[in-house]
Amino acid sequence: KTSQDAKFYATSAQLDKEFTNKDSDLVVSFSVQHGQGIDCGGGYLKVMPKVAPADFNGETDYFVMFGPDICGMSKKIHLIFHYNGKNLLWKKQPKCEDDTLTHLYTLIVHADNTYEVQVDGEKKESGSLEEDWDFLPAKEIDDPKDTKPEDWVDEAQIDDPEDVKPADYDSIPEQIVDPEAEKPDDWDDEDDGEWEAPMIPNPDFKGEWRAKKIPNPAYKGPFVPKKIANPEYKEDKELYLTRKPLGSVGIDIW
Repeated sequence: KTSQDAKFYATSAQLDKEFTNKDSDLVVSFSVQHGQGIDCGGGYLKVMPKVAPADFNGETDYFVMFGPDICGMSKKIHLIFHYNGKNLLWKKQPKCEDDTLTHLYTLIVHADNTYEVQVDGEKKESGSLEEDWDFLPAKEIDDPKDTKPEDWVDEAQIDDPEDVKPADYDSIPEQIVDPEAEKPDDWDDEDDGEWEAPMIPNPDFKGEWRAKKIPNPAYKGPFVPKKIANPEYKEDKELYLTRKPLGSVGIDIW
């Protein structure tokens, strides 16, 4: 529970000993209680290289940032990795807890480049680091030399050639005289002119005639260029691995 709303809070502590997760699983686990309830805010644990508590702030580099994030209808678990100078957002957005009870959030990063997120001991999400974050460029890209043929058909539907406009279609007027209109009793033809009933939309009028649509037999779907190997892609079998020894933990609250 914070002393003031809409304010950033931060604190950190150094570990007794720096460590690395080389060839081993990394488990990050902490409990969160929103004692005052939250409309918009979050509380995150940051695991990072050793940093003096006085120097810790929102710009401090970290290996992983993890915790609940709530703002209006958005209630998700944030999980961000720092890799090669970039903070990588999670492609998944599992729901976080939004009550005032205490909940245990756990992240397990496996040495085989997979992960699991748990809340109160139950699995919320799991998967591949490479697939669920943009650590690396795509393995394949569209072939820039594979262009759409000039005769490629883009229309999924065409006019039905057998659908013919009825002969009397254009004779139906857009408006008709209101059959329920009556000349006012106080209408004076000499003073007011000849009375004419008002016009109303014609319920039989269907607008401009258009032939019905049918599937285009020549349509093959949207053009998709073939894929080729991405020359920018380089496999990294150690996405799970922190690039520097871990020596501090920090808490961000806002």
